[in-house]
Amino acid sequence: MRLTCYPLQTYPPEIRPGRPERDWMDEFTDRHAYRCLPLTIANCTGWEIVTPAAFRATWNGGRDVSDVIVESENDIHKAFVMSMFARGTLTFGPGWLFRTEPGWDMWVGGPPNTIKHGIQPLTGIVETSWLPQPFTMNWRFTAPGTVEFEKGEPFCMIMPTPHNAIDACEPEIKALKDDPEFEAETQAWMKGRTEFIARVKAGDPEAVGQVWQRNYFAGKTLRGEAATSDHIHKRRLAQPRVAGAEDQGSE
Repeated sequence: MRLTCYPLQTYPPEIRPGRPERDWMDEFTDRHAYRCLPLTIANCTGWEIVTPAAFRATWNGGRDVSDVIVESENDIHKAFVMSMFARGTLTFGPGWLFRTEPGWDMWVGGPPNTIKHGIQPLTGIVETSWLPQPFTMNWRFTAPGTVEFEKGEPFCMIMPTPHNAIDACEPEIKALKDDPEFEAETQAWMKGRTEFIARVKAGDPEAVGQVWQRNYFAGKTLRGEAATSDHIHKRRLAQPRVAGAEDQGSE
């Protein structure tokens, strides 16, 4: 699936593949948080747009646009961030116009699993398969105060998403016992998990040395078999490139 990125200014903010690292995850002993594969895969699923310069923004708690003040050295922030909407909202201009192929929209939000005190990214889905105008990325203060963004800090994450496939999804509630084989696998997992935790708490050297159960990370069933042929434990998305650059490089 092709994603076309049109720059709307001479030096637009950088776009880069999402990264697995998060500061708060680094702080865990032995980087334990990175053992949660769903977290790290989500961190990488999309492309980040990052701030070209550092700035700070202050909200005094008021409802007006003027109640959010943005400041930076030499007012360089004016090229990409401003107070445009009311009620403590901070608005970024990504500096790009995106075009997805027919049948695809764009999920737009903050970088997943990123925690920033005092302000929260808002999320939207944009029909970028036809829209001839750029969208904005908005954050909303959670309380009056000042927040700071560093140069190179992600302020937006984009991810192509199917336009209407989810509309055909029909959630269905069933009793687990209606699928005996699946129920047996689930009960075996619950039993094994309970026993493993009890062994760790009891100081069992083997369990303590194992630290964590790796079945999901390895994409294997409790029997040690491959659960699926396309399981991933690492994601590396493509770096945006200039159209035609490969052809020119091969001449």
